[in-house]
Amino acid sequence: MLRDLDDLLTAIETEMDERDAVRELAVKSARTMTRLASDAIRGMHRGEDVSPSLQTAMDEAAKIHTVLADHIDLYHSGLLETAFQEVAEAAIVLAITRREPLPSPRALHVPAAAYLLGLADAVGELRRFALDALRRGDLETAEGHLATMEGIFDGLLRFDYPSALVAIKRKQDVARGLIERTRGEIVVAARSLGLERKLDGLSGRP
Repeated sequence: MLRDLDDLLTAIETEMDERDAVRELAVKSARTMTRLASDAIRGMHRGEDVSPSLQTAMDEAAKIHTVLADHIDLYHSGLLETAFQEVAEAAIVLAITRREPLPSPRALHVPAAAYLLGLADAVGELRRFALDALRRGDLETAEGHLATMEGIFDGLLRFDYPSALVAIKRKQDVARGLIERTRGEIVVAARSLGLERKLDGLSGRP
């Protein structure tokens, strides 16, 4: 009755060994993508050329997409979700700062849900750019970043799906708060700059 059990278990063991090896590869790939995307974002704030590291992250996303083509359950298991979000966020922020068209999820080899979450996270990085501009006294640039943040937020509000599809509600709330804070800080800076100019006028300074 159990004469075929060993053959059956051997076949199952072979399949599980393969899945375990692929899973380990996915974990390593996720770490690589996360590191490269994080390095790219930090480099952007320092004014560095981050194209090489970001391209490597995108190449890694494309590679793991191919590797997991026969293991679609692992692809959507959550192992890679954060890494895909990081890649999307970095690519989106870079495109915005370069005034280039936004890359699509397909171009980045990331799922649509991860792309949306990365887009939401980009609002926080744009706030950092806005604050950097305010510290330099560049009100116009700060206002430009705020306008982009608001545009992204308005777009994200179109997505009202269950968390099982895309857990975006919390990120929408976070983005709303960041925009309100940034808007307030820009208003304060604008008033301060206006007062400074008025005082300069009264003192006769050029």
